[in-house]
Amino acid sequence: MILIADSGGSKTDWRFIQKDGTIGQASAPGFNPYYQPIDDLKKNVQEILLPKIHDQVNKIFFYGAGVSSVKNQLTIKSAFLEFFPEAQIEIGWDLLAAARALCGHEPGIACIMGTGSNSCLYDGNKIIDNVANLGWILADEGSGANIGKKFLVDYLRKKMPDSVALQFQERFPLTREEFLEKIYQQERPSAFLASFTRFIFQHLKDPYCYSLIYNSFAEFYENNVMKYENYQNLKVHFTGSIAFYFSDILRQVANDKGITVKNILEGPIAGLTLYHQNDSN
Repeated sequence: MILIADSGGSKTDWRFIQKDGTIGQASAPGFNPYYQPIDDLKKNVQEILLPKIHDQVNKIFFYGAGVSSVKNQLTIKSAFLEFFPEAQIEIGWDLLAAARALCGHEPGIACIMGTGSNSCLYDGNKIIDNVANLGWILADEGSGANIGKKFLVDYLRKKMPDSVALQFQERFPLTREEFLEKIYQQERPSAFLASFTRFIFQHLKDPYCYSLIYNSFAEFYENNVMKYENYQNLKVHFTGSIAFYFSDILRQVANDKGITVKNILEGPIAGLTLYHQNDSN
């Protein structure tokens, strides 16, 4: 059996490829080693993954946010070895997952735009360039966390239209102190901030909400895609909930900047499953 995982800031999608080619699946909370202890991942494996596995696991491909460093890769690998000591384990960052799922074996620019954001230049085989990802506190342009952060700042400082603010208050009846507590003192603050994008999506007809999304995507293109050599002649692909649900605006901004956008997928797990099916033979 082959296990494939795509782990983002909000959730982890699992696929199981059986020896006969049949595919199973599971969903678990997201895991990022920069923000969470490794015990969170072990708990997810023990409580959610193991009950669904009934055959020997030969290979594990775990793709995730925050796993680009060798230290984090070794930490995650050691956690899986506790449960699957005989398995071959490959830990790859979420960008490699995006590139393999979106581009296959063709060159292009692969981007992630979900709770967090990132991008890379892919030559059809490996990642050859990457604009530094700085996380949701410093950058993360176009991500759900970054959009949510901008939206909340405008809300708390009364910089958005009253009509939008009143409706948001009905949806999130929290005080300033309660918002700050959730962000600075509770777990998964980036996921909390990203949760505001559902409200923004439902109010896209309001010029404020539309402009917030448009400008956030423009920042992403300018600070990521347009930094790669020859970007004008490469196809740009996206995966992630923000890219998927706001795809019309994402394509509009690209068109305005002379950028060619091709594939936009909600998540890479289906593409990754196809990519790794040959390993089951």
